Amino acid sequence: MPTFQFKAMDATGAEIEDVIDAASEEEAQNTIRQMGYFVTKITVKKARKKAEAGPVKKKRGFVFGGVKSRDLTAFTRQLSILQDAGLPILRSLRILASQAKPGRLKYSLEDTCEAIEGGDTLSEAMAKSPKCFNRLYVNMIKAGEAGGALELILQRLADFQERSESLKRKVKGAMVYPVVVVSVAVGILTFIMLKIVPEFKKIFDEFDLELPNMTLMLVGTSEWVVHYWYLIPMIPVSIWLFIKMIRKFKHGRIGWDQFTLKVPIFGALIEKNTLARTARTLGTLVSSGVPILEALQITRDTSGNAIFERLYSKISEAIREGESIAKPMKENSFISFHPVAAFFWAFVIPGIGILLYLLKVLQKARILDDIVVNMVDVGEETGELDTMLYKVADVYDEEVAVLTDSLTKLMEPLLIIFLGGAVGFIVIALFLPLVKLIEGLT
Repeated sequence: MPTFQFKAMDATGAEIEDVIDAASEEEAQNTIRQMGYFVTKITVKKARKKAEAGPVKKKRGFVFGGVKSRDLTAFTRQLSILQDAGLPILRSLRILASQAKPGRLKYSLEDTCEAIEGGDTLSEAMAKSPKCFNRLYVNMIKAGEAGGALELILQRLADFQERSESLKRKVKGAMVYPVVVVSVAVGILTFIMLKIVPEFKKIFDEFDLELPNMTLMLVGTSEWVVHYWYLIPMIPVSIWLFIKMIRKFKHGRIGWDQFTLKVPIFGALIEKNTLARTARTLGTLVSSGVPILEALQITRDTSGNAIFERLYSKISEAIREGESIAKPMKENSFISFHPVAAFFWAFVIPGIGILLYLLKVLQKARILDDIVVNMVDVGEETGELDTMLYKVADVYDEEVAVLTDSLTKLMEPLLIIFLGGAVGFIVIALFLPLVKLIEGLT
Protein backbone atom coordinates (compact mmCIF):
# COMPACT_ATOMS: atom_id res chain seq x y z
CA MET A 1 0.00 0.00 0.00
CA PRO A 2 1.53 3.37 -0.99
CA THR A 3 2.39 6.02 1.57
CA PHE A 4 1.11 9.58 1.06
CA GLN A 5 2.80 12.63 2.51
CA PHE A 6 0.40 15.54 3.03
CA LYS A 7 0.07 19.08 4.28
CA ALA A 8 -3.22 20.23 5.77
CA MET A 9 -4.84 22.86 7.96
CA ASP A 10 -6.91 22.17 11.05
CA ALA A 11 -9.98 24.09 12.22
CA THR A 12 -7.81 26.82 13.78
CA GLY A 13 -5.82 27.37 10.60
CA ALA A 14 -2.60 25.76 11.84
CA GLU A 15 -0.56 23.86 9.26
CA ILE A 16 0.00 20.13 9.78
CA GLU A 17 2.44 17.80 8.02
CA ASP A 18 2.09 14.03 8.30
CA VAL A 19 2.01 10.77 6.33
CA ILE A 20 -0.80 8.28 5.79
CA ASP A 21 -1.14 4.88 4.14
CA ALA A 22 -3.99 4.43 1.67
CA ALA A 23 -4.82 2.45 -1.44
CA SER A 24 -5.27 5.58 -3.58
CA GLU A 25 -4.94 9.35 -3.40
CA GLU A 26 -8.73 9.76 -3.29
CA GLU A 27 -9.00 7.39 -0.33
CA ALA A 28 -6.16 9.25 1.42
CA GLN A 29 -7.92 12.60 0.98
CA ASN A 30 -11.20 11.18 2.32
CA THR A 31 -9.40 9.80 5.39
CA ILE A 32 -7.68 13.14 6.05
CA ARG A 33 -11.01 14.99 5.76
CA GLN A 34 -12.59 12.57 8.26
CA MET A 35 -9.79 13.51 10.65
CA GLY A 36 -11.06 17.11 10.48
CA TYR A 37 -8.26 18.51 8.33
CA PHE A 38 -8.34 20.49 5.06
CA VAL A 39 -5.81 19.13 2.52
CA THR A 40 -3.53 21.71 0.86
CA LYS A 41 -0.91 19.35 -0.62
CA ILE A 42 -0.62 15.59 -0.98
CA THR A 43 2.05 13.55 -2.74
CA VAL A 44 3.05 9.90 -3.05
CA LYS A 45 6.09 9.42 -0.85
CA LYS A 46 7.43 6.45 -2.80
CA ALA A 47 6.70 7.85 -6.25
CA ARG A 48 10.31 8.79 -6.98
CA LYS A 49 11.43 5.17 -6.72
CA LYS A 50 8.85 4.28 -9.29
CA ALA A 51 10.13 7.04 -11.53
CA GLU A 52 13.68 5.80 -11.15
CA ALA A 53 12.61 2.36 -12.37
CA GLY A 54 12.37 3.90 -15.82
CA PRO A 55 8.76 3.74 -16.98
CA VAL A 56 8.36 3.34 -20.71
CA LYS A 57 7.23 6.60 -22.31
CA LYS A 58 5.06 6.76 -25.37
CA LYS A 59 6.67 8.10 -28.50
CA ARG A 60 5.77 11.67 -29.23
CA GLY A 61 5.63 13.45 -32.55
CA PHE A 62 7.47 16.66 -33.29
CA VAL A 63 5.69 19.72 -31.89
CA PHE A 64 6.38 23.25 -33.08
CA GLY A 65 5.33 26.39 -31.19
CA GLY A 66 3.17 26.77 -28.11
CA VAL A 67 -0.44 26.10 -27.21
CA LYS A 68 -3.34 27.92 -28.85
CA SER A 69 -5.01 30.29 -26.40
CA ARG A 70 -8.39 28.80 -27.33
CA ASP A 71 -7.28 25.28 -26.34
CA LEU A 72 -5.71 26.48 -23.09
CA THR A 73 -8.89 28.39 -22.21
CA ALA A 74 -11.03 25.31 -22.78
CA PHE A 75 -8.63 23.19 -20.68
CA THR A 76 -8.72 25.68 -17.79
CA ARG A 77 -12.52 25.75 -17.75
CA GLN A 78 -12.71 21.94 -17.82
CA LEU A 79 -10.13 21.64 -15.03
CA SER A 80 -12.05 24.13 -12.88
CA ILE A 81 -15.25 22.08 -13.35
CA LEU A 82 -13.51 18.83 -12.41
CA GLN A 83 -11.97 20.43 -9.31
CA ASP A 84 -15.30 21.90 -8.31
CA ALA A 85 -16.75 18.39 -8.55
CA GLY A 86 -14.17 17.20 -5.98
CA LEU A 87 -11.90 15.04 -8.15
CA PRO A 88 -8.22 14.77 -7.15
CA ILE A 89 -5.99 17.04 -9.21
CA LEU A 90 -3.90 14.18 -10.62
CA ARG A 91 -6.95 12.29 -11.79
CA SER A 92 -8.41 15.45 -13.34
CA LEU A 93 -5.21 16.10 -15.27
CA ARG A 94 -5.06 12.51 -16.52
CA ILE A 95 -8.66 12.70 -17.73
CA LEU A 96 -8.00 15.91 -19.65
CA ALA A 97 -4.68 14.63 -21.01
CA SER A 98 -6.37 11.52 -22.37
CA GLN A 99 -9.03 13.64 -24.10
CA ALA A 100 -6.58 16.13 -25.64
CA LYS A 101 -5.35 15.76 -29.21
CA PRO A 102 -1.65 14.95 -29.73
CA GLY A 103 0.23 18.20 -29.44
CA ARG A 104 1.91 20.62 -27.04
CA LEU A 105 -0.98 20.70 -24.55
CA LYS A 106 -1.34 16.92 -24.31
CA TYR A 107 2.39 16.33 -23.88
CA SER A 108 2.67 19.14 -21.31
CA LEU A 109 -0.18 17.64 -19.29
CA GLU A 110 1.51 14.24 -19.36
CA ASP A 111 4.76 15.84 -18.14
CA THR A 112 2.83 17.68 -15.44
CA CYS A 113 1.28 14.43 -14.21
CA GLU A 114 4.69 12.77 -14.03
CA ALA A 115 6.13 15.72 -12.12
CA ILE A 116 3.27 15.62 -9.60
CA GLU A 117 3.82 11.90 -9.10
CA GLY A 118 7.46 12.75 -8.48
CA GLY A 119 6.51 14.99 -5.55
CA ASP A 120 6.08 18.42 -7.18
CA THR A 121 3.12 20.66 -6.52
CA LEU A 122 0.81 21.58 -9.38
CA SER A 123 2.40 25.02 -9.86
CA GLU A 124 5.93 23.55 -9.77
CA ALA A 125 4.96 20.90 -12.31
CA MET A 126 3.33 23.43 -14.66
CA ALA A 127 6.35 25.74 -14.41
CA LYS A 128 8.39 23.01 -16.12
CA SER A 129 6.29 23.50 -19.29
CA PRO A 130 6.71 27.25 -20.01
CA LYS A 131 5.59 26.91 -23.64
CA CYS A 132 2.19 25.79 -22.38
CA PHE A 133 1.77 27.54 -19.01
CA ASN A 134 3.17 31.08 -18.79
CA ARG A 135 4.18 32.96 -15.62
CA LEU A 136 0.71 34.42 -15.18
CA TYR A 137 -0.84 30.95 -15.22
CA VAL A 138 1.74 29.39 -12.91
CA ASN A 139 1.63 32.18 -10.34
CA MET A 140 -2.15 32.13 -10.12
CA ILE A 141 -2.08 28.36 -9.56
CA LYS A 142 0.61 28.90 -6.92
CA ALA A 143 -1.55 31.50 -5.16
CA GLY A 144 -4.51 29.11 -5.26
CA GLU A 145 -2.46 26.34 -3.67
CA ALA A 146 -1.13 28.65 -0.95
CA GLY A 147 -4.62 29.92 -0.10
CA GLY A 148 -6.32 26.53 -0.33
CA ALA A 149 -8.73 27.85 -2.96
CA LEU A 150 -7.52 26.20 -6.17
CA GLU A 151 -11.08 25.70 -7.47
CA LEU A 152 -11.86 29.42 -7.12
CA ILE A 153 -8.57 30.46 -8.73
CA LEU A 154 -9.15 28.14 -11.68
CA GLN A 155 -12.61 29.66 -12.18
CA ARG A 156 -11.14 33.19 -12.14
CA LEU A 157 -8.38 32.14 -14.50
CA ALA A 158 -10.89 30.57 -16.89
CA ASP A 159 -13.07 33.72 -16.79
CA PHE A 160 -10.02 35.88 -17.48
CA GLN A 161 -8.94 33.77 -20.45
CA GLU A 162 -12.46 33.64 -21.88
CA ARG A 163 -12.82 37.43 -21.73
CA SER A 164 -9.42 37.92 -23.35
CA GLU A 165 -10.19 35.37 -26.05
CA SER A 166 -13.57 36.99 -26.75
CA LEU A 167 -11.97 40.41 -27.20
CA LYS A 168 -9.28 38.94 -29.46
CA ARG A 169 -11.93 37.27 -31.64
CA LYS A 170 -13.83 40.54 -32.01
CA VAL A 171 -10.74 42.42 -33.16
CA LYS A 172 -9.67 39.65 -35.55
CA GLY A 173 -13.19 39.30 -36.92
CA ALA A 174 -13.37 43.02 -37.63
CA MET A 175 -10.09 42.87 -39.59
CA VAL A 176 -11.15 39.98 -41.83
CA TYR A 177 -13.32 42.08 -44.17
CA PRO A 178 -10.79 44.85 -44.98
CA VAL A 179 -7.92 42.37 -45.33
CA VAL A 180 -9.90 40.21 -47.78
CA VAL A 181 -11.11 43.21 -49.79
CA VAL A 182 -7.63 44.75 -50.04
CA SER A 183 -6.08 41.40 -51.00
CA VAL A 184 -8.66 40.81 -53.75
CA ALA A 185 -8.28 44.40 -54.98
CA VAL A 186 -4.50 44.10 -55.19
CA GLY A 187 -4.88 40.81 -57.08
CA ILE A 188 -7.35 42.27 -59.59
CA LEU A 189 -5.32 45.44 -60.18
CA THR A 190 -2.15 43.39 -60.62
CA PHE A 191 -3.92 41.20 -63.23
CA ILE A 192 -5.09 44.30 -65.11
CA MET A 193 -1.58 45.75 -65.13
CA LEU A 194 -0.02 42.47 -66.27
CA LYS A 195 -2.54 41.34 -68.93
CA ILE A 196 -5.00 44.07 -69.95
CA VAL A 197 -2.96 47.27 -70.13
CA PRO A 198 -0.13 45.74 -72.29
CA GLU A 199 -2.72 44.70 -74.91
CA PHE A 200 -4.10 48.24 -75.08
CA LYS A 201 -0.53 49.56 -75.38
CA LYS A 202 -0.02 47.41 -78.51
CA ILE A 203 -3.13 48.99 -80.07
CA PHE A 204 -1.91 52.49 -79.22
CA ASP A 205 1.53 51.75 -80.73
CA GLU A 206 0.04 50.36 -83.95
CA PHE A 207 -1.96 53.55 -84.57
CA ASP A 208 0.89 55.79 -83.38
CA LEU A 209 -1.43 57.69 -81.05
CA GLU A 210 -0.34 60.62 -78.91
CA LEU A 211 -1.21 59.46 -75.42
CA PRO A 212 -2.54 61.79 -72.68
CA ASN A 213 -0.75 62.09 -69.35
CA MET A 214 -3.18 59.75 -67.54
CA THR A 215 -2.56 57.00 -70.09
CA LEU A 216 1.20 57.52 -69.99
CA MET A 217 1.12 57.19 -66.20
CA LEU A 218 -0.95 54.00 -66.44
CA VAL A 219 1.30 52.48 -69.12
CA GLY A 220 4.42 53.33 -67.08
CA THR A 221 2.90 51.68 -64.00
CA SER A 222 1.97 48.62 -66.06
CA GLU A 223 5.52 48.30 -67.44
CA TRP A 224 6.94 48.54 -63.93
CA VAL A 225 4.56 45.80 -62.72
CA VAL A 226 5.44 43.57 -65.70
CA HIS A 227 9.17 43.87 -65.05
CA TYR A 228 9.13 44.00 -61.23
CA TRP A 229 5.95 42.09 -60.29
CA TYR A 230 7.89 40.08 -57.68
CA LEU A 231 8.38 43.26 -55.62
CA ILE A 232 4.64 43.49 -54.89
CA PRO A 233 4.70 40.68 -52.27
CA MET A 234 8.29 41.51 -51.29
CA ILE A 235 7.53 45.10 -50.23
CA PRO A 236 5.15 44.21 -47.33
CA VAL A 237 7.35 41.28 -46.32
CA SER A 238 10.42 43.55 -46.29
CA ILE A 239 8.60 46.11 -44.15
CA TRP A 240 7.54 43.37 -41.73
CA LEU A 241 11.10 42.03 -41.49
CA PHE A 242 12.46 45.56 -40.98
CA ILE A 243 10.05 46.14 -38.09
CA LYS A 244 10.96 42.74 -36.58
CA MET A 245 14.64 43.62 -36.80
CA ILE A 246 14.10 47.08 -35.27
CA ARG A 247 12.15 45.55 -32.36
CA LYS A 248 15.10 43.28 -31.54
CA PHE A 249 16.82 46.32 -30.04
CA LYS A 250 15.64 48.02 -26.87
CA HIS A 251 15.27 51.54 -28.23
CA GLY A 252 13.84 50.27 -31.51
CA ARG A 253 11.13 48.38 -29.63
CA ILE A 254 10.32 51.40 -27.46
CA GLY A 255 10.07 53.67 -30.51
CA TRP A 256 7.89 51.28 -32.52
CA ASP A 257 5.54 50.54 -29.59
CA GLN A 258 5.18 54.26 -28.84
CA PHE A 259 4.37 54.87 -32.51
CA THR A 260 1.71 52.14 -32.61
CA LEU A 261 -0.02 53.55 -29.51
CA LYS A 262 -0.45 57.04 -31.02
CA VAL A 263 -0.64 56.39 -34.77
CA PRO A 264 -3.86 57.80 -36.29
CA ILE A 265 -6.92 55.54 -36.60
CA PHE A 266 -5.46 52.28 -35.24
CA GLY A 267 -3.43 53.72 -32.34
CA ALA A 268 -6.46 54.25 -30.10
CA LEU A 269 -7.59 50.66 -30.71
CA ILE A 270 -4.17 49.21 -29.80
CA GLU A 271 -3.85 51.48 -26.73
CA LYS A 272 -7.29 50.65 -25.32
CA ASN A 273 -6.88 46.95 -26.06
CA THR A 274 -3.52 46.82 -24.24
CA LEU A 275 -4.87 48.81 -21.30
CA ALA A 276 -7.92 46.57 -20.95
CA ARG A 277 -5.79 43.42 -21.06
CA THR A 278 -3.19 44.63 -18.54
CA ALA A 279 -5.84 45.97 -16.15
CA ARG A 280 -7.68 42.63 -16.20
CA THR A 281 -4.41 40.74 -15.73
CA LEU A 282 -3.41 42.83 -12.71
CA GLY A 283 -6.91 42.64 -11.23
CA THR A 284 -7.03 38.87 -11.61
CA LEU A 285 -3.62 38.46 -9.95
CA VAL A 286 -4.48 40.80 -7.06
CA SER A 287 -7.84 39.10 -6.41
CA SER A 288 -6.09 35.71 -6.45
CA GLY A 289 -3.75 36.72 -3.62
CA VAL A 290 -0.56 37.23 -5.60
CA PRO A 291 1.69 39.86 -3.89
CA ILE A 292 1.37 43.26 -5.57
CA LEU A 293 5.03 43.49 -6.64
CA GLU A 294 4.91 40.02 -8.17
CA ALA A 295 1.58 40.87 -9.82
CA LEU A 296 3.02 44.05 -11.34
CA GLN A 297 6.05 42.18 -12.64
CA ILE A 298 3.88 39.51 -14.27
CA THR A 299 1.59 42.17 -15.76
CA ARG A 300 4.65 43.98 -17.13
CA ASP A 301 6.06 40.83 -18.72
CA THR A 302 2.73 39.89 -20.33
CA SER A 303 1.75 43.37 -21.56
CA GLY A 304 3.42 42.95 -24.96
CA ASN A 305 4.22 46.67 -25.24
CA ALA A 306 7.48 48.37 -24.20
CA ILE A 307 5.72 51.59 -23.10
CA PHE A 308 3.42 49.70 -20.71
CA GLU A 309 6.40 47.64 -19.52
CA ARG A 310 8.22 50.85 -18.59
CA LEU A 311 5.09 52.16 -16.84
CA TYR A 312 4.66 49.06 -14.65
CA SER A 313 8.40 49.02 -13.88
CA LYS A 314 8.18 52.61 -12.62
CA ILE A 315 5.13 51.71 -10.50
CA SER A 316 7.00 48.76 -8.96
CA GLU A 317 9.98 50.98 -8.10
CA ALA A 318 7.68 53.55 -6.49
CA ILE A 319 5.90 50.90 -4.41
CA ARG A 320 9.24 49.63 -3.12
CA GLU A 321 9.91 53.17 -1.93
CA GLY A 322 6.61 53.25 -0.05
CA GLU A 323 4.34 55.07 -2.51
CA SER A 324 0.89 54.05 -3.73
CA ILE A 325 0.03 52.85 -7.24
CA ALA A 326 -2.04 55.81 -8.47
CA LYS A 327 0.63 58.52 -8.11
CA PRO A 328 3.45 56.87 -10.14
CA MET A 329 0.83 55.62 -12.60
CA LYS A 330 -0.16 59.20 -13.37
CA GLU A 331 3.38 60.60 -13.39
CA ASN A 332 4.77 57.98 -15.80
CA SER A 333 1.88 57.73 -18.27
CA PHE A 334 3.14 60.60 -20.50
CA ILE A 335 4.97 59.87 -23.75
CA SER A 336 8.32 61.56 -24.38
CA PHE A 337 10.20 62.25 -27.60
CA HIS A 338 11.90 59.22 -29.14
CA PRO A 339 13.88 59.35 -32.41
CA VAL A 340 12.71 55.93 -33.64
CA ALA A 341 9.07 56.89 -33.11
CA ALA A 342 9.73 60.17 -34.96
CA PHE A 343 11.21 58.18 -37.88
CA PHE A 344 8.07 56.03 -38.20
CA TRP A 345 5.81 59.09 -38.02
CA ALA A 346 7.81 60.73 -40.83
CA PHE A 347 7.69 57.53 -42.92
CA VAL A 348 3.95 56.80 -42.53
CA ILE A 349 2.75 60.41 -42.82
CA PRO A 350 5.24 62.19 -45.12
CA GLY A 351 5.52 65.92 -44.69
CA ILE A 352 3.44 66.53 -41.56
CA GLY A 353 4.23 63.33 -39.64
CA ILE A 354 7.01 64.90 -37.57
CA LEU A 355 4.86 67.95 -36.81
CA LEU A 356 1.97 65.78 -35.61
CA TYR A 357 4.31 63.75 -33.43
CA LEU A 358 5.96 66.83 -31.89
CA LEU A 359 2.50 68.26 -31.22
CA LYS A 360 1.54 65.13 -29.29
CA VAL A 361 4.77 65.28 -27.29
CA LEU A 362 4.35 68.98 -26.47
CA GLN A 363 0.73 68.41 -25.48
CA LYS A 364 1.94 65.66 -23.14
CA ALA A 365 -0.17 62.89 -24.62
CA ARG A 366 -0.81 60.05 -22.18
CA ILE A 367 -1.41 56.34 -22.44
CA LEU A 368 -3.71 56.36 -19.39
CA ASP A 369 -6.77 58.55 -18.93
CA ASP A 370 -7.57 60.31 -15.67
CA ILE A 371 -10.48 57.94 -15.10
CA VAL A 372 -8.08 55.00 -14.84
CA VAL A 373 -5.85 56.75 -12.30
CA ASN A 374 -8.86 57.92 -10.26
CA MET A 375 -10.45 54.46 -10.17
CA VAL A 376 -7.16 52.88 -9.09
CA ASP A 377 -6.80 55.56 -6.39
CA VAL A 378 -10.31 54.85 -5.10
CA GLY A 379 -9.62 51.10 -5.20
CA GLU A 380 -6.52 51.54 -3.04
CA GLU A 381 -8.35 53.70 -0.49
CA THR A 382 -11.30 51.31 -0.18
CA GLY A 383 -9.29 48.09 -0.37
CA GLU A 384 -11.12 47.08 -3.56
CA LEU A 385 -8.25 47.47 -6.02
CA ASP A 386 -9.09 44.26 -7.88
CA THR A 387 -12.74 45.30 -8.29
CA MET A 388 -11.76 48.70 -9.69
CA LEU A 389 -9.27 47.12 -12.08
CA TYR A 390 -12.01 44.80 -13.32
CA LYS A 391 -14.26 47.82 -13.91
CA VAL A 392 -11.48 49.60 -15.83
CA ALA A 393 -11.01 46.49 -17.98
CA ASP A 394 -14.76 46.21 -18.61
CA VAL A 395 -14.99 49.87 -19.61
CA TYR A 396 -12.12 49.61 -22.07
CA ASP A 397 -13.28 46.24 -23.40
CA GLU A 398 -16.54 47.95 -24.32
CA GLU A 399 -14.67 50.88 -25.88
CA VAL A 400 -12.55 48.49 -27.93
CA ALA A 401 -15.69 46.73 -29.20
CA VAL A 402 -17.35 50.05 -30.13
CA LEU A 403 -14.17 51.39 -31.74
CA THR A 404 -13.71 48.17 -33.71
CA ASP A 405 -17.26 48.35 -35.07
CA SER A 406 -16.81 52.04 -35.94
CA LEU A 407 -13.55 51.40 -37.79
CA THR A 408 -15.13 48.51 -39.68
CA LYS A 409 -18.04 50.69 -40.78
CA LEU A 410 -15.64 53.51 -41.69
CA MET A 411 -13.35 51.28 -43.74
CA GLU A 412 -16.17 49.86 -45.88
CA PRO A 413 -16.95 53.14 -47.71
CA LEU A 414 -13.24 54.05 -47.83
CA LEU A 415 -12.42 50.76 -49.54
CA ILE A 416 -15.30 51.22 -51.97
CA ILE A 417 -14.07 54.75 -52.81
CA PHE A 418 -10.53 53.44 -53.28
CA LEU A 419 -11.61 50.61 -55.57
CA GLY A 420 -13.98 52.86 -57.51
CA GLY A 421 -11.28 55.50 -57.96
CA ALA A 422 -8.68 52.95 -59.11
CA VAL A 423 -11.02 51.28 -61.60
CA GLY A 424 -12.33 54.64 -62.82
CA PHE A 425 -8.78 55.91 -63.37
CA ILE A 426 -7.89 52.79 -65.39
CA VAL A 427 -11.05 52.99 -67.51
CA ILE A 428 -10.64 56.71 -68.28
CA ALA A 429 -6.91 56.32 -69.00
CA LEU A 430 -7.53 53.47 -71.44
CA PHE A 431 -10.53 54.93 -73.27
CA LEU A 432 -9.31 58.50 -73.75
CA PRO A 433 -6.92 57.43 -76.58
CA LEU A 434 -9.64 55.19 -78.06
CA VAL A 435 -12.07 58.13 -78.19
CA LYS A 436 -9.44 60.17 -80.06
CA LEU A 437 -8.85 57.22 -82.41
CA ILE A 438 -12.56 56.89 -83.19
CA GLU A 439 -12.86 60.62 -83.77
CA GLY A 440 -9.89 60.51 -86.19
CA LEU A 441 -11.35 57.57 -88.11
CA THR A 442 -14.69 59.34 -88.38
